[in-house]
Amino acid sequence: MSTVTLAGESLLSGLRPEARNAPESGIVEVVNHGRLKEGLIPLWVGEGDLPTPDFIARAANASLAAGETFYTWQRGIPDLREALARYHTTLYGQPFAMDRFFITGSGMQAVQIVVRMITGPGDEVVIPTPAWPNVAAAIGIGGAIPVNVPMDYVQGRFSLDLDRLAAAITPRTRAIAINSPANPTGWTATKDELAAILALARKHGVWIIADEIYARFVYDGSARAASFHDVMEAEDRILFAQTFSKNWAMTGWRIGWIEAPPAFGQVIENLIQYSTSGSPVFVQRAAIAALEEGEPFVAEQIARATEGRRIIAEGLKATNRVTLAPPDGAFYQFFSVDGREDSRALAIELVDTANVGLAPGTAFGPGGETGLRLCFARKSSDLVEVVARLQRALSG
Repeated sequence: MSTVTLAGESLLSGLRPEARNAPESGIVEVVNHGRLKEGLIPLWVGEGDLPTPDFIARAANASLAAGETFYTWQRGIPDLREALARYHTTLYGQPFAMDRFFITGSGMQAVQIVVRMITGPGDEVVIPTPAWPNVAAAIGIGGAIPVNVPMDYVQGRFSLDLDRLAAAITPRTRAIAINSPANPTGWTATKDELAAILALARKHGVWIIADEIYARFVYDGSARAASFHDVMEAEDRILFAQTFSKNWAMTGWRIGWIEAPPAFGQVIENLIQYSTSGSPVFVQRAAIAALEEGEPFVAEQIARATEGRRIIAEGLKATNRVTLAPPDGAFYQFFSVDGREDSRALAIELVDTANVGLAPGTAFGPGGETGLRLCFARKSSDLVEVVARLQRALSG
């Protein structure tokens, strides 16, 4: 072993175990394997292929031209928080005040702050899995313990066993993390299921961390998915972590928000101050444009995803080697290939043999080990080609 390696290991041993043991992303491993492959169609991460619309970029450019490059409100500029209140009022059909909304440097930062507010070393957070791995990682980095509750998987469709969820709650449980519509499975809770989860949280005095980022992407003709907003009361312990990334094709802008009881305002402001000291004003101006002018673009995104969902589900079923059900929400198809148990090895193999990038189910926790996640928020011609490539690779 080299001196450099020994020195590095010695330095690493001085780090906090929560940092040292932060998990590597199983998705990024596959991305790094295929990142430079010519002609590869990348469907491994959670974003579409449309760039941010011009009207959003123009708002940011105008702000920069106006010299809005200084420190600003830690909670977010009032104009954006008011725009979020109007957006929620329209979407949920009930009044919202701006003092419920706090602007963060991304949806991921919103998750980190929410987790930090309510958990600490030794606390537990219950998470239905398969699940987006960043939530469990944020919990672990803070010293708390993610408690996985595998969902049932029958003929390609996931469902949540509420009795199993209840059995996972212990005296150390501080929160239940619910993502609906869900990444990677597309599971979408009904209003009755959300009410049952909320009743469980009330009974045990625990928090709900609500990730409803994909609420607009549903495929039953509804304008949105069922929400905790449909069943909650003002005193309920629910914290919402949100982002501008998905609806408005703003993944690279790194802006999100927390929705929380107004009484938490100073606490959240302090946590923002001691992490990023606020989000750039020009990015916030872009976010206002997204909220106020973005409905036609959101409709376009949903229409493309609806068609993408059809193409992928029909094409994969035609292989006669795949188990799946079209997702009820979000923009991912989660599926398993008959006879293939190691999704990590399969995802890497499909990069090499099909020139298609998919995320391995091993990245999403218990219940996802044999599956693959495919993001279908992409133009139809690419998805038709993906289907053809996968059909050839899987038939071989």
